[in-house]
Amino acid sequence: MRARLFSSPDLQEIDDWFEAAQNGGTSRVGIAVIVADRGDGSLAGFVEIGSRNYAEGCKSTPVAYVEGWYVDPDVRRTGLGANLLKATETWAREHGFSEIASDTDLDNDVSRLAHIACGFKEVERQICFKKRLR
Repeated sequence: MRARLFSSPDLQEIDDWFEAAQNGGTSRVGIAVIVADRGDGSLAGFVEIGSRNYAEGCKSTPVAYVEGWYVDPDVRRTGLGANLLKATETWAREHGFSEIASDTDLDNDVSRLAHIACGFKEVERQICFKKRLR
């Protein structure tokens, strides 16, 4: 399911982040994965949540951060994604956070609209660059 959300390079990056977070390296509270079970043992969606020292538009630090949010296409627009985020917000409050942040690609209108429908406010648009040094 994570491979449907992330491209190969991004998947490796998030796997590396996940491993570091499990070892306490990126977050004071670790990470959580919240899943939606279809009732037959298979999953319909998930949210991966952790924390970051900084998130665009946020005043607090650290900030609860949605690292990944995915809902299978056949159950989108049923409230399942919103319920996953509500559970994520509960996790964040229980761990002492006062803000939660997330991001999406500029061209991912489905995700952008889903975030807005769940009460997120867009705070910034950006294009990030990197260059590999040898």
